Amino acid sequence: MAMERITYDQARTRMKPGDVIAFSGKGNFSEIIKFATFSEVSHVGVILQTQIVDDRTDRFFNQIIESTSLNGFNGVNVSRFSDRLATYDGEIWWLPIRANLRQEPEAHKAFYDFLFLQARERKPYDMPQAVKSALDALDKLPFGMHGPGYNEEDFSRFFCSELVAAGLEKAGVVGSVNASEVTPIDLCRWNIYEDDYFLLKGDVSKEISRFNRLNPKDWDY
Repeated sequence: MAMERITYDQARTRMKPGDVIAFSGKGNFSEIIKFATFSEVSHVGVILQTQIVDDRTDRFFNQIIESTSLNGFNGVNVSRFSDRLATYDGEIWWLPIRANLRQEPEAHKAFYDFLFLQARERKPYDMPQAVKSALDALDKLPFGMHGPGYNEEDFSRFFCSELVAAGLEKAGVVGSVNASEVTPIDLCRWNIYEDDYFLLKGDVSKEISRFNRLNPKDWDY
């Protein structure tokens, strides 16, 4: 498993719906997330694709859906991925989902329907659950009990990795997981990706630790 530096022009036509985009920001909140999770990853989103209306060719936009502060709204946003790439201050990685986990048509529709519903309803960012998801030390107590840092799954609001994990569950890429307990680095460590991942922007010396090594089943209920 290795990281490769490529340009977005090289990546654009290879990207597929469901591919994960990982970010390493330079703002205060990003630095707190990286410190709390002992990683370089502070944020994640997931790729969507939209064909150009009334276009008789196969041209498409790569879009990204994420829960973040963007265009005056702090919550679930959809935007052109090329715009996010151009304006983001920090590292951006593309994590391609493994080919044998790609969505069947029915699951593909469920993936889109679920994510676009959250955007249409303008679900706000869930700061309390984002913080608690990063505090894993007291999650599991004896006799199957959970500690004060454990999140029960709740989709009334979304933090970034919660949204992406829930979308991948709807797509059948992973089985049943508690999406509200998934941190950005957790998602990047799930063993659901192709062997290699790609740095699209930023410092080539920064990598995703333990990429593609953990079983998503460890995040079930």
